Amino acid sequence: MTNDWQRRVDAVWDAAGGLGDDEVIRRIDALADERPDGDPLALFERAGARDSAGLEAEAERLYRRAIDAGLSGSERVQAQIQLASTVRNLGRPLESIALLVAIEPESGDLRDAVAAFRALALIDAGDARHAASVALAALAPHLARYRVSVAAYAEGLTASA
Repeated sequence: MTNDWQRRVDAVWDAAGGLGDDEVIRRIDALADERPDGDPLALFERAGARDSAGLEAEAERLYRRAIDAGLSGSERVQAQIQLASTVRNLGRPLESIALLVAIEPESGDLRDAVAAFRALALIDAGDARHAASVALAALAPHLARYRVSVAAYAEGLTASA
């Protein structure tokens, strides 16, 4: 059931650009209703639909419920990243940073996304040097040339602050 359900959820997200926010929420909620009450995946998808519609306060509550209900794996990392982005948008960048720092050790292939959102939160918190350092450190391994130089500059931004 989960694989078919997830395929249908993914289909809604694939079509989201042409549906409009209200229709995405309606469709995601209908799919979430197929799962048991308190199901962490259903809560996560409901949160994402509201988040993408700009309903951050509703999304925050649902992300927290999904995580508390035992959301695991990549979805848990995604939920924590999305929650961090949401609380930053709600004007709480320090809380956003703390959420991202907490999930970073288990972020795996989403490590660069964690860095990107942490850099945004650091800017909002008034620490542009640290934000640039985080962003450059995440970028450095992807460079064909100047990898070592950019990594050193990233470290130097915070060492001299």
